[in-house]
Amino acid sequence: MKKLSILFIGLFILTSCGDKEPTIDELIATGDTKVISQKKTELLNEKKELETEIKAIEKYLDKNTIKKDGALVSIETVNDTVYNHYIELQGNVDTKQNITLMPEMGGILTNVYVKEGQRVSKGQRLARIDDGGIAQNIEQMKVQAQLAKTTYERQERLWNQKIGSEIQYLQAKATYESQQNAIRSMQQQLAKTIVTAPFSGVIDDVITEQGNTVSPGMTPLIRIVNLKDMYIDVEVPENYISSIQKGTEVMVEFPMLGKSVNSKVRQTSSFINPANRSFKIEIPVDNKEGNIKPNLTARLKINDYTSEEAILIPLAVISENQNGDQYIMIAADLKDGDQYKTAVAKRRLITTGKPSANMIEITSGLEKGDNIIIEGARSVKEDQQIRIKKA
Repeated sequence: MKKLSILFIGLFILTSCGDKEPTIDELIATGDTKVISQKKTELLNEKKELETEIKAIEKYLDKNTIKKDGALVSIETVNDTVYNHYIELQGNVDTKQNITLMPEMGGILTNVYVKEGQRVSKGQRLARIDDGGIAQNIEQMKVQAQLAKTTYERQERLWNQKIGSEIQYLQAKATYESQQNAIRSMQQQLAKTIVTAPFSGVIDDVITEQGNTVSPGMTPLIRIVNLKDMYIDVEVPENYISSIQKGTEVMVEFPMLGKSVNSKVRQTSSFINPANRSFKIEIPVDNKEGNIKPNLTARLKINDYTSEEAILIPLAVISENQNGDQYIMIAADLKDGDQYKTAVAKRRLITTGKPSANMIEITSGLEKGDNIIIEGARSVKEDQQIRIKKA
């Protein structure tokens, strides 16, 4: 400590004699934190003063440079491109083959032959209801029908031989045909006791267990679903009726699955709903993986407009005059300079088309190759000199 004090005194004497301040390294070498902190404060104050002076100079230079050489802007050269416009709607997935089977005949549900999650084929037996003795009645009627047939055949042979009366022949024939019709009617009743699959699909739910009493058209038995023929039914505002038709391309997104599929409009309604002025469209959904379920939410992007040579510009550069006309600023008479390109700002009236996100189509007023002002577009005026940032 004593050595450091001697060193500091020596530096002070040298400084006093030569009017030379010690360097930062020399101050640090003394180890005197009080002196070092004072030096730090001095430097910070000098830094603030310098920053203030620099800002003042920059402000002056920028202001006077703009007056002399023009405002500093950025431009973009117009090019044509393929433009697909989409309207976004939301819908739910559905299937035409999603039904709950009801019994056609009342009685006790004696057998259920399937379980939930099981795949079944069209016509496959799913359940059976007690027939209440119909099968036995049919067997008895068949015996009677056989007797009626024998009697009819004998009467027919006799009648062909001109033996017996015509009335006996006709009565025998009527009795036999009546028995046949009665058997067919009972067989149709018996068929109603067997519940079969109306289409191929998956058993989604066995609602009523066997042993329960069921009523025709009242008791839900089994829900069967086919997940192959999936579709989305969505209502579209009527102003798109001419642009959305059968075959229109659609991008279908499923947020919950994190996937999307491409499809096309399969059917459009011929009816306008007077309540909300909309019409329905139907969009098929490919469900090869089987993970798309009925009532799943879907976001639709429907391609209602396409242009092969569209001119698109940012919405932010468009302004409007006192007459309500839309215009943009373009850079005319473009010239190369030492540091910046220079040009003259010109106002160009435009007609806009369909917007998409932060861009919009220009239908008239611009041509391929025009240089539109992007950054600084709202700060320049007609015939003003401008400087252009080089890319």
